[in-house]
Amino acid sequence: MGPGGATLLDYSIYDARRAGFGSIIVVTRPDLAAAFDRIDATVVLQRLDDVPAGEPVPAARAKPWGTGHAVLAAAPQIDGPFVVVNADDFYGPGAFATAAEFLARPRPGPPDAFANIAYPLRDTLSAAGGVNRAVCRVGADGWLEGVEEVVDIRRRNDDTYEGTDSRGARAPIAADALVSMNMWAFTPAVFGLLRRGFAEFLRGPGAERGEFLIPHAIGDAMRRREARVRLLRAPGRWLGVTYPDDRPHVEAALRELVAAGEYPERLWK
Repeated sequence: MGPGGATLLDYSIYDARRAGFGSIIVVTRPDLAAAFDRIDATVVLQRLDDVPAGEPVPAARAKPWGTGHAVLAAAPQIDGPFVVVNADDFYGPGAFATAAEFLARPRPGPPDAFANIAYPLRDTLSAAGGVNRAVCRVGADGWLEGVEEVVDIRRRNDDTYEGTDSRGARAPIAADALVSMNMWAFTPAVFGLLRRGFAEFLRGPGAERGEFLIPHAIGDAMRRREARVRLLRAPGRWLGVTYPDDRPHVEAALRELVAAGEYPERLWK
């Protein structure tokens, strides 16, 4: 989508490296692995049969197990603090710098401390239709208290926002409410929590068709007081394509960033 042909993942890799992250790991399905040959990264396959010993794979299961399982797939390649992002979102250099600063600081424990780099709701909407967002609830001390998935969020005519909450009711949402766009700062301590959560997911109802997602796993660990999550506000803008009509907006925004000198036209020479 960039003027030099860069993908949104290319921009994340570029921003991560200038924030000090060294290794790049791409987690993908086996049939997509070849698409990442051009990237200087380790490609890890998220396999359907990668489950704990003794756990059967449901016969009707066809799609990957979700983002929590994707992080577990990368575990053998990780031996230090790391950041998780979606490949199809643009987070901006400030978000990666914020994550790197958090991971560089001492974090007393237990419980283990992680971070979520979040964005104001108003900056993550689409003019083309409603969006689903993970709305964060944060305490006065800056620690995440909970996340609620709110669907079909739209701007109302009076410049306020509303969406359908977990009870199925339409409810107003503050424009500056922080929402998670799936950017997490973790340490390897998260792998034990994810392994436990994935095993519980496989034994629970809905495993045949559901997904084991990072927010669900971390939320369960928080409720067990096995983890804490610092909510950090991203200092820059988020870009993404929810609907096809969003693409021209994202392309124009990237052209503006290149013109302003934030990025070279061609990220990789």
